[in-house]
Amino acid sequence: MQSEADLDLIQQYDPDALRLIAEDLGGYYLAKRVLDILVASILLIFLSPLMLLIALSIKIYSPGPVFFVQERVGSKRQTRRKKSYWKRVTFSCYKFRTMHLNADSSIHQAYIKALINNDREQIHSLQGDASSTHKLVHDSRITRPGRLLRKLSLDELPQLFNVLRGDMSLVGPRPAIPYEVEMYKPWHLQRLETQPGITGLQQVISRSTADFDEQVQLDIEYIHQQTLWLDIKIMLRTPLVIISTRGAG
Repeated sequence: MQSEADLDLIQQYDPDALRLIAEDLGGYYLAKRVLDILVASILLIFLSPLMLLIALSIKIYSPGPVFFVQERVGSKRQTRRKKSYWKRVTFSCYKFRTMHLNADSSIHQAYIKALINNDREQIHSLQGDASSTHKLVHDSRITRPGRLLRKLSLDELPQLFNVLRGDMSLVGPRPAIPYEVEMYKPWHLQRLETQPGITGLQQVISRSTADFDEQVQLDIEYIHQQTLWLDIKIMLRTPLVIISTRGAG
C-alpha cells in the first residue's frame, strides 16, 4: 500500500515515526488543539484555589517539592515530505507529588511487569490483597494526602500545563513511563500512535478495573474512532467517573 511505503520512507529519516495521519483528520486535530487550549485555560483559572490548597497540604504533610516531574512517553505530529505522522517523543510530565521523597521506583516497575504479563499472583502479592483494581493502591510510599489526591485523580491537575505546552491533550491514552514501554509487547505500541491525554476512553469505561491488555485495546479503539464529539463525551463523563471513585482503589 502507498501509505505503508510512505511510512517506510519516512522511518528511514525518522526511526521514531509511528504512523501516518490521514489527510482528512487535519481539521479535527486543529479543532482538538483549540478545544484543549480553551478548556485547559478555563480549568486552570477555575481550579487555582483548589490547586493552592493541595499544594499547602503536600507541604504540611511531607517536606519537599509540591510537584513531581517525571519523564513520560508520548507522540507529537510531525511533517516530512508533505506527509504528517505521529512521532514517538519523551517529555516532562507534571503531577502533584503524592509520595515521600526518594521513593523506590522498583516496586512500581515490578507491578507494571506483573500487570503487562497478567501475573495475577504477583499483582495480588504487591497489592497486598485480592483487589480487582489493576492499580498499585496499597503502597507505603504514598503520603496521607496523596491517597486522597490519587483516589480523586487530583494529582493529575498540573498536567493541564502539559496540555497548554502541547505535550498532551485533554483526551487520549495515558502517557507511559519509559520503563513501561520497554516491557510492551509489539502490539501494545499502537497505544502510542496519538497524543497522550489526561483522560480517555479507557479511563471512563474501566478506570483500572480491566486488565492491561483490555486497557490497551480501549486506547487503540479510541485512536481508530477519534472525533471531536467523542472527545467531548469523554470529557463530560470524566467528572462522574472520578466522583464515583470506581477503579480508584
